[in-house]
Amino acid sequence: MLLTEQEVKGLTEKILSFTKADDASASVGSNKQSHLRFAANNVLTSGSRETRSANVTVWIGGKRGSASTNDLDDDSLKAMVQQAEKIARNAPPDREYVPTLGRQTYKPTNNYVEATANLSLTDRAKQIGAVLSECEKNKVIGAGFHSASSQSGGSSTKNGNFDYDRSTGVGLSVTARTPDGTSSGYFLRSHNDIAKLDTMRIARESIRKAVEGKGARAIDPGIYTVILEPQAVADLLGGFGFGFNARSAEEGRSGFSAPGGKTKLGERIFDEKVTIYSDPWNAELPGSQSAQGGIPAERIVMVNKGVLETLTYNRFWAKQKDKAPTPGPVNTIFESSGPVSTLEQMIKATDRGILVSRFWYIRTTDQRTASSTGLTRDGVWWIENGKIAYPLKNFRFNLSTVKMLAPGNVLMIGKPERVGSSEGGGGSLLPALKLKEFNFTSQSEAV
Repeated sequence: MLLTEQEVKGLTEKILSFTKADDASASVGSNKQSHLRFAANNVLTSGSRETRSANVTVWIGGKRGSASTNDLDDDSLKAMVQQAEKIARNAPPDREYVPTLGRQTYKPTNNYVEATANLSLTDRAKQIGAVLSECEKNKVIGAGFHSASSQSGGSSTKNGNFDYDRSTGVGLSVTARTPDGTSSGYFLRSHNDIAKLDTMRIARESIRKAVEGKGARAIDPGIYTVILEPQAVADLLGGFGFGFNARSAEEGRSGFSAPGGKTKLGERIFDEKVTIYSDPWNAELPGSQSAQGGIPAERIVMVNKGVLETLTYNRFWAKQKDKAPTPGPVNTIFESSGPVSTLEQMIKATDRGILVSRFWYIRTTDQRTASSTGLTRDGVWWIENGKIAYPLKNFRFNLSTVKMLAPGNVLMIGKPERVGSSEGGGGSLLPALKLKEFNFTSQSEAV
């Protein structure tokens, strides 16, 4: 069972009572996870686990120490505190110490859905059984992963703050592959509400991509007009909203840096159709009620009609720069500031270009330019005269996210969908994008 608010408050206050440190914060959490994995049109594994944990951070004479435990009995909690104090006494001074937060007021975000937390094995098996039947009916080989989780936890500080939150999540990814292994399709969706996870859509989209991807042709790499499906956008930009950090920009370590320790704040560095923000209370993507070390979360607009509007300051950096601290983002929502187009409209409006389903194996190459490299996967098509002409073999790409969204390069934007990165990470609300130029650097034989 997940820890209740009363239980978390009692445990964190108990931990704090065990220390005489100058300052301290304590956190306690509980987690329930379950999964069902399938491959070759058969269920492989199913399992679940429940965990509880505690953590304490103390400061003694300006020195910091932390420790954790998975046992919540009094003796284990006392031993954890003693270990943290021992570490603090032997640590160098914590140059970024700021006193722990005093009492804050939090607004709940409704990120917990009882039906998701109580998802039964029977209901999950029925859903996956229907997915596997759909794969067999279409003569493809299906594999995938269905996961569900629920969490609760909170923290207390020696200066009087207490924060408790709980959340749920459920997701399904399906990879469909033709029997000869020459074509594959992939689709992933996740939500906090099991009722909003359309498992049959996930199955059918992955199957369609696999079937329609047979007979892929190779074309030369180069700079092409592209249409990126929401999954491809998620793979590139899923965590983009968390990168609007003032410190990294002012220290010259981000794509938002300017010469002389300055930033590009207030500049239109993205296309005017681009708006990016974080909203803890978005109905489709509720986030946590706190951010940046316990600061109450707020709606934050990072990019407004292409203009870099916000860079966030944590409490330490705000103090260094004599600024007010700001809550960080808790999710990423990417919307069009202008007209919204469907994927079909984007294709119809393209004389020559490439449609990309998803990316994988993405790695950062230069943080200062927000550049990365990676590969396409599970569905690439050539578009000609407003229609999908034929499937393509995969490419490697190299690009700067800032340049990708630069003025004039974003031609069309779709309606945001809740989608997660295929390489892990939380969900985001992201649209399909049509981009004027996208750099494919080489061909890939990967399938």
